[in-house]
Amino acid sequence: MSPRKAPALRGTDLSLREHLITTAARLIAERGTAGLTVRAIAREADVADGVLYNHFADKEELLALALRTHLRTVVRDMGDLPAPGHGTVRGNLRAHIAYGLAFHRAVLPAFAGLIAQPRVLTAFAELSEPGEHWRDRLHAYLRAEVELGRLAPDARVEAATAMIVGVCHETILTGLLHNTSARQDFTDEFVDDLADTVLKGIGLSRT
Repeated sequence: MSPRKAPALRGTDLSLREHLITTAARLIAERGTAGLTVRAIAREADVADGVLYNHFADKEELLALALRTHLRTVVRDMGDLPAPGHGTVRGNLRAHIAYGLAFHRAVLPAFAGLIAQPRVLTAFAELSEPGEHWRDRLHAYLRAEVELGRLAPDARVEAATAMIVGVCHETILTGLLHNTSARQDFTDEFVDDLADTVLKGIGLSRT
């Protein structure tokens, strides 16, 4: 005879540990991480406060795991990015930029709420896998286009990646700091300008 499930798990295939991570990730998506407490997570999960410490070393471990789940959910819901060698480089770069802006808008508020909790950010970084993040995928895309001969062999891939990621960070963080959505920067013209600047450079005057 199998053991009875806790009331909070009835009707699911989740373990209690998975249920707590999923619940915390949902709260992060809905409310962000600022002020997210063990009590709030436990109440939402319909368990006693102390149960969390039976399954995690501390609150920081739970939040780091929940943050990773939140990011993976965002990535899954956003869909695929263009593959190297297909379409045009400019069109693909535009898609990466638009993706990066939308991705950062979805996830940066959660990280901003953890500035005062460096242990959570450290634990999250330790959970990350190589090639998992959008920055890595953007860099890999540009590098692949160089290898395919669709970008110049001396293309500064690392600098271009840093430039695009930096713009996405700055655009969204500015909106957070000024309590706006920063949607005004999500225009076709903005994406076009950034893509063209990366591909062509600013250019020196010939005069």
